[in-house]
Formats: sequence, structure tokens, C-alpha cells
Amino acid sequence: MVDVTNKPQILEHLNKSLPLTIYDTKWIPSSARFVCLGSHARGTGAIQVYELEEQELKLVAEWEKKDSIKCGTFGASPLDERHLATGDFMGNLHVWDLESMSAPVFHVKAHDSIINAIDGIGGLGGKGYGAPEIVTGSRDGRVRVWDSRQREAPVAAFEPAQGEVIRDCWAVAFGNSYSDDDRCVAAGYDNGDVKVFDLRNGQTFWETNVKNGVCAVQFDRPDIQMNKLLVATLESRLSIFDCRTLHPEKGFADVTEKGMDNATVWTGKHLPQNRDIFMTSGGDGSVNLYKYSYPEKRSVRDADDKFDQGVAGTLELLNTRVLSSQPISCWDWSPDKAGLACCGAFDQTIRVVICTKLR
Repeated sequence: MVDVTNKPQILEHLNKSLPLTIYDTKWIPSSARFVCLGSHARGTGAIQVYELEEQELKLVAEWEKKDSIKCGTFGASPLDERHLATGDFMGNLHVWDLESMSAPVFHVKAHDSIINAIDGIGGLGGKGYGAPEIVTGSRDGRVRVWDSRQREAPVAAFEPAQGEVIRDCWAVAFGNSYSDDDRCVAAGYDNGDVKVFDLRNGQTFWETNVKNGVCAVQFDRPDIQMNKLLVATLESRLSIFDCRTLHPEKGFADVTEKGMDNATVWTGKHLPQNRDIFMTSGGDGSVNLYKYSYPEKRSVRDADDKFDQGVAGTLELLNTRVLSSQPISCWDWSPDKAGLACCGAFDQTIRVVICTKLR
């Protein structure tokens, strides 16, 4: 008999069915509340706030906006404000004060088409050095970085060259924000391209292709020197790139996990309290908890003894759980309580999940 007493458990704590298409869920920092973002059947946007109250998910506030909302982040806001940045189907970037929602505190027409992905940094009590910034990725192929204190134009933009085929950007994430001078953005595209842009010099630092559309990218921690980059794709593929050693020809070393059911890996999120543990969610309605283990040596000399090249670690599947008959489209760990998470699925249900024995 297999001993499962010390195995991490994935427990569905609460759930609630909604008359919405759910695109994103995000914990409100330093609270027992989270926001649900999505679309009403009539095509308008939904922002709802839920609170954990004993054995119930209580709706405490909701607002209807003109356009469907695809994604959101609190990452660029100070803790004393906790402003929510959202990207919608019409390419608008809004920053909202949840205490006064009649008008946004910041708005810009950020893209010509839907904003698929968003991330923030520089807020949340100073997480990450440098200015508070928001990055957006869109179907128009552009990746743009915004400072909500400047309304005229993005502070950085990475766009297809003239004549280049426009690729739909599905995922973005900040990283390498370990000083006031250093910061990068990772972006994933529908054709499998993964690019890391250096914001210091405005250039592409590294790029590769993982052969399938990239649904999620995330650095294990954004506020340290680039360490690991998670890339999740269509057809059940998951890769972890070791970003500490860049070989001039071979790039970053990586370890790849390929599932058996060919279901899309919709999300990949590192546990904030332990950056070597992460959760993925699948098109088959499952969530999968992994642990990354480092190799004995993270770099070795290449065969020609000219350059150092990275050595990838290993992945261990700690546990898996089917939560829905539909894809789990979004997942967010609580930044305050280890193992607590919220997620949304295409079955129009939000869930609160508790993962135990994480270490």
C-alpha cells in the first residue's frame, strides 16, 4: 500500500456557480477577498468581489463595465491602495480603485485588439525594485509597458517589425527586477515563440520556440535575478527554463513535461511562499502540483570548453486533482496564506482550493 500521509493534498474548499464567463481571478492582497473578472452574456464586463466567510463565498461588491474583461493584476499598486489594473476585449487598460468604481484612476487605449495578458510590478509594498509598471500583451502582436503616472505613451514597446507576420501574444510576465536598473518582460505567442525583453536597453535578450502556442509564462519570482521561467502551452506541454546561464548557441537549459491527454496547460503559477513549487491547470479540468529540484551543478563547460551552459533540474508531480469537466482557465495563489488559492473554469464556477503539506 502506498503511504500518502505525507503527500500534499489538493482540496476543493468552496465553489460558486456564476452567470458569467470567467476569465481571471485575483486575490486582493492582505485580505480574505478576491476579484472575479469576466463577461456577461450580453457582452459587458464583470468585476465581482468575493469574501471567504466561514463556509460560504459571499459576493460583497460587483460592477458592470462596457466591455468584457480578460485579465487583471494588483502587482503595480501599493498595498495601501490595492488598485486593480484590467485589460479588456477592446484593448483598453484601466486601473480601478475598488473603493470608488465610478471612473478609473487611469485609462489608456493600450492596443488595437483584445488584451490577452497583463502583469504588474513595483507595487505591493515594494515588491520588485524600480517604478510601478504594468505590461500588456495583445492579439495585435504588441507587448507594451505602462507607468500609470504617465498617460501619454507606453514607457517601452516591443512590436512586430514592418512586414513581419503578426503573432497573437497570449502571455506576459515581469522578471529580473532585482535593482532599480534591471527589469525584463517575458512574452509567449500563439506560434510557440517565447521572448525575453530587456527593459534596460529595449532589446530582445533571448528567444526560443517551444512548438506549441504559449498559454502562460511566469518567473519563479519577479523581484530577484532571473532564475527560472515557467512556460505552459497547448497540447499538454510544460517547460522550466534555468535562466542563470545563457549559452550563446544553446540558450537556456530546460526540462519539459509532456502529459498523456494532450490537454492544454492553461496556467502555471509558482507558490509565492516557495518558488520551487507550482500549480498548472488543464483543459481537462485538472490541476497539477509540481516541485522543481535543482541539479547538483547548475552549469558545466560545453563540449568545446568555450562557454558555460546550464543544466536543467527535474520535475516531480506531487499530486493532481480534477475539479471540473471544463478547462480551468485561471488560477491565483494567495500572497498571504500558503496553499490557499482561487480559480475559475469554463463551467462558470469559481472555486477556493486549499493545498496542504507544502514544503
